[in-house]
Amino acid sequence: MATCSNQTSRKRDRDDRVDFEYTYTGQPTPINLTHVRFHSSITEIYNDAFKHCYRLQEVIFHEGLQKIGNKAFLQCGKLERIKLPSTLNEIDNEAFISCSSLKEVVLNEGLNSIEIRAFGYCISLQSIAIPSTVSELGSSAFHRCTNLRDVVLTNGLQRIGQYAFSGCSSLVNITIPSTLVEIGHNAFSRCTSLREIVIHNEEVLIGDYAFVGCILLEMFKFPSLSTRLDNMIQVGHRDIEAKLDDIPAVEWRGGELSIPSARREIENTASGRVETLVEVDTAKLGKVVKLIRYYEIKEAAALFELALWKSRIDQTGANDINRNACRIEVPGPVKDVILQYLGWSSMKLRVD
Repeated sequence: MATCSNQTSRKRDRDDRVDFEYTYTGQPTPINLTHVRFHSSITEIYNDAFKHCYRLQEVIFHEGLQKIGNKAFLQCGKLERIKLPSTLNEIDNEAFISCSSLKEVVLNEGLNSIEIRAFGYCISLQSIAIPSTVSELGSSAFHRCTNLRDVVLTNGLQRIGQYAFSGCSSLVNITIPSTLVEIGHNAFSRCTSLREIVIHNEEVLIGDYAFVGCILLEMFKFPSLSTRLDNMIQVGHRDIEAKLDDIPAVEWRGGELSIPSARREIENTASGRVETLVEVDTAKLGKVVKLIRYYEIKEAAALFELALWKSRIDQTGANDINRNACRIEVPGPVKDVILQYLGWSSMKLRVD
């Protein structure tokens, strides 16, 4: 297995530049290399290939590469930028861990897997955009990337692993795409600058302590609920706004719905320190969802009545129509069945 050694490089120039071509023919990798390129036949960079190559400054990846192995670039402390090819499928465990100068990473569509601690402790990394082809971020994938401020998560992502962004103390906001179904425990723990979470799937499963230590996080925003709420207002159910006012701390401003966080102090059993546990206030979220569903069912029932009425008129004919005789109410039991399906037993709404 190729790892960095003290052998002389193939070429050295007056600026002490050391070029190396990776062919994986079993040759050891020179410890003092500064620039790497890959033979066109290479489809995988093997485990530990450039581990501890502290002087490595530039890596030119090529189309055709499919996998970067475990710890392949561990602690390459002078590597600042990488652009990964569109053919790359997998970034394995700790592939770029502790690359302390890495500022820019370009990931392309086609990437499927970012594994455990792949970019952990990359303390200079400032932004990252996850391609839509990545369905899951591995545990601690960007753990302790303390300068990471901008994160783009696209539709296609389904799971964020535990501790994935833990300790990203410069992260200010995050948008959770509608395809996401699970946020692992401690996924955003101790993101001390995090102020805003936008969640496009209000039914996402949020693990324990996902936002512990996020001391500035006070509200969660739910665009899909905002759209549904606005739709009910637009069709005439303006009284829904008054009902929202009965739910303390829930905000509805400028067509945007925000649910407050629930906060309490807990003791970290490992360190003995007291930390702030921040969570979505699920009780208030549940009341908002219940309220919106009620009005949606009310509107659907009215449309159903109109459809039955139109059907009766069409059957009777256009002449001498007694419209009152044609009107058909949706039977109470039918309404009850619809509401029971959604978890209630009557059309009456209570906001406690």
